[in-house]
Amino acid sequence: MSIPQRTALTLPDPRGVDLTIELAKWAEGEGYDDLWFADSNGVDALTTAAAVALSTNRCRIGTAIIPVFSRTPAVLASTAHVLHQLSKGRFILGLGSSSQTMMENWHGQTFEKPLSRVKETTLLVKQMLRGEKTDFQGLTVSSKGYRQLPLEADVQPVYMAALRSKMLEAAAEFSDGVILNLFPKDSLPRMMEHIKIGAERAGKKLEDVEVVCRHQVIVTDDKDAARNMIRSGFAPYYATPVYNAFLAWSGYEEVAKEIAEGWAAKDRAKTTGALNDQLVDDIAILGTKEECQDRIREYGEMGISTHIISCVSPKESKATYDAFTGNNFSF
Repeated sequence: MSIPQRTALTLPDPRGVDLTIELAKWAEGEGYDDLWFADSNGVDALTTAAAVALSTNRCRIGTAIIPVFSRTPAVLASTAHVLHQLSKGRFILGLGSSSQTMMENWHGQTFEKPLSRVKETTLLVKQMLRGEKTDFQGLTVSSKGYRQLPLEADVQPVYMAALRSKMLEAAAEFSDGVILNLFPKDSLPRMMEHIKIGAERAGKKLEDVEVVCRHQVIVTDDKDAARNMIRSGFAPYYATPVYNAFLAWSGYEEVAKEIAEGWAAKDRAKTTGALNDQLVDDIAILGTKEECQDRIREYGEMGISTHIISCVSPKESKATYDAFTGNNFSF
């Protein structure tokens, strides 16, 4: 049985906890299927997810993503256990590596072996969730003698975020779902092929793997302004080594090189200018309500099953979120 198509709203609201809860209630009332948290600065995803779990009844609540470098496996497992209970089984723990900038600059952590760290953390957290006493010695994480109250096998899913081939394959093989982000449209078939390879290693079919994506969407009549907003907001992402390598892997080697050079020279115009109009339109979803809705449907046909709607434009966020309510959108 293939995974059903789902629409989701991104959380938290950067203005704070109260508005995040208010937005979550609105989204559930308007027919959204899921609420997925990003873990960024200011509003902690996991504690706010607990508040949202107690304030909603139907929507799934996920994280896309919690960085594995900022919390230990035992903290992640115990937190996921609590969120499973508070949400009455609606919670999904999404793990990823994040980036050098966030982990090293913000958190003061050493960003090493991200593939191994995410894979080993996922395996260890899943073991802990089953209530097994740990005796795990990996390349990047270890745990001995830890045990927590068990959950029934596989009732608390753990998803992995991935960009390039090895991580995509590992996510499909070792976790319960795959989380994508900020890919150029023409790279998606290649990404799906690697997800298929990993799924088959685990005895799964591609159509049985949930693929989650946070889409950057702006419903607008002013595409030029929207493109500039995407350039300003996301060119710095592609300057980080993780996303820069991903952009090059996706076939945009010269763009990746120009962004890296511009960033190193502190030349913001060169950094943002490397993302031309066509590439911005391939990475983000911009335009009228109908154009944005059609693009989400197209991604559904290409293999993405859960579509997180994120809007970086405060001015157009209401129109964007309204476009994907139950009354206004269907697959």
